[in-house]
Amino acid sequence: MQKILHPQEQALSRGWQLGDGHFTTMHARRGRIRLWPLHKARLIDACRRLHMDEPDWAVVEAELAALPDEGDRVLRLTLLRGPGGRGYGIAGCGDTTVVLNLSPFPAHYLEWRRQGIDLGLCEGRLGSSTLLAGLKTVNRLEQVLLKAELESRQLAEGVVLNEAGRVMEAVTANLFWRKGEAVFTPELANGGVHGTLRAWVMTELEGRVQQVSAPLEALQGADEAWITNALMGLVPVSSVAGRALSGEHSMTRALQQRYEQID
Repeated sequence: MQKILHPQEQALSRGWQLGDGHFTTMHARRGRIRLWPLHKARLIDACRRLHMDEPDWAVVEAELAALPDEGDRVLRLTLLRGPGGRGYGIAGCGDTTVVLNLSPFPAHYLEWRRQGIDLGLCEGRLGSSTLLAGLKTVNRLEQVLLKAELESRQLAEGVVLNEAGRVMEAVTANLFWRKGEAVFTPELANGGVHGTLRAWVMTELEGRVQQVSAPLEALQGADEAWITNALMGLVPVSSVAGRALSGEHSMTRALQQRYEQID
């Protein structure tokens, strides 16, 4: 399912020319969007921060309600600023363009959830951007380069640090770790993505999660760690940059069970 832009429209699209848009990637299970309220809230917040008109949500939700009941699928919902004049200015831009793409679910995520994964350490660093921190804009070139690094080094996933050497996230996921009773996740005021599963975990743990600027050693010294995104769910971490964690995944497994009980 996709709204297709014709070639001339693509050439005029600010999304194509300037990366002027944002998106969310959702898990469609049996025709229902998991955690749709969190996805919608993130899209609304991004529209506000990017000074972009919101789409007609009734139309969008009608399209989502018409999804076929076909097991697990991936649905990407992209919002692009409408066409306007040449240059960076947004005055006079038209209605926000909505693009929906439906694709197969990555089956290897199910294995990751069961067995856990090892995290490497990316050499590439994330730059600071307070204007775009937390947003999932259509310009993902940093992630493209980081993913290319993972592929060249044959790593499943990797920890990404910022310019100051502090833990930010994984290439395609948010990070959490537990030390004793304390739970931590990177503070994302200057970069990274505020994922919907990150928001769900923080709500489920009822204020227990501390957002911190931490060195790699803090993550490596954790009792347990996990990564999250809307497709992989919650994945236990077995080791970080060659250092094995304790092997206990009690909090991760408990959260996995709670997550599987919701739509």
